[in-house]
Amino acid sequence: MSVLLGTVVVVTVLGLVLALVLYLVAQRFKVEEDPRIDEVEKAMPGANCGGCGFAGCRAFAESAVKAPNLDSHFCPVGGNETMGKVAAILGYQLKEKAPMVAVVRCNGSCEARPRVNEYDGYASCYVKSLLYTGDTACSYGCLGCGDCVEACQFGALSMDPATGLPVVDEAKCTACGACVKACPKHVIELRPKGPRGMRVFVSCLNKDKGPVARKACANACIGCGICERTCTHAAIKVDSNVAYIDPALCKLCRECEALCPTGAIHGVNFPKPLDKEGVKERIKARTAKKEVKDE
Repeated sequence: MSVLLGTVVVVTVLGLVLALVLYLVAQRFKVEEDPRIDEVEKAMPGANCGGCGFAGCRAFAESAVKAPNLDSHFCPVGGNETMGKVAAILGYQLKEKAPMVAVVRCNGSCEARPRVNEYDGYASCYVKSLLYTGDTACSYGCLGCGDCVEACQFGALSMDPATGLPVVDEAKCTACGACVKACPKHVIELRPKGPRGMRVFVSCLNKDKGPVARKACANACIGCGICERTCTHAAIKVDSNVAYIDPALCKLCRECEALCPTGAIHGVNFPKPLDKEGVKERIKARTAKKEVKDE
């Protein structure tokens, strides 16, 4: 009995000593945490989507508190409203950013981009991209398995069964960038929403030469350069046989869209349908005026 009692006493004393040692070590190496981190985290939407570039809202808050300003910090889900709250907590000035939205830069529908083979494996764009270039002759377009839809936590993406392409619901899109990261072909891009949601972009990434690109997809950009030569704002550049429109320079005149021979340039959310003939007449008159002036 005495042996058992002695063992209990020894174990108890040893436990108390170890507890004391752990307490002293914890006190010695305790890291004081800035209380503003909790305040910033509470102001965040709590999506933990990683769209800000950090592991989650807590990591974002810790970094924001330590940063000298908020220039390199932005929550795409909460937007300027949330960032305004964060700036108020930290006493920083906020530089508001233009709202962004996900844009699908592939117009290779089932009709325009016919299949040349059949994929019968696991339904994943990532897996398919590791195995081969895709079901069609275009090696740059959407693979159609919907990895982007699965990645979106906000239900802003869906697959259109008629075209085989993803569709973005602008009202639900938070521009978190999860779909951009999920697409192995980099078909999805985050672009400024534009004034009243209006924007113009090239819905193609095909870098093949014109005849090859057109054979693979009727809607492909063929790198002809008409849009670049027409744009009076230097907003369009053709690089590696495909055009790109700089949203910061684009004035939404839609002249490039009217002249594109394949329909690769898309204008969205404009209040009126594009008057192609009217645009062409305007360009013709401007050219004639310039020729007279040059003479």
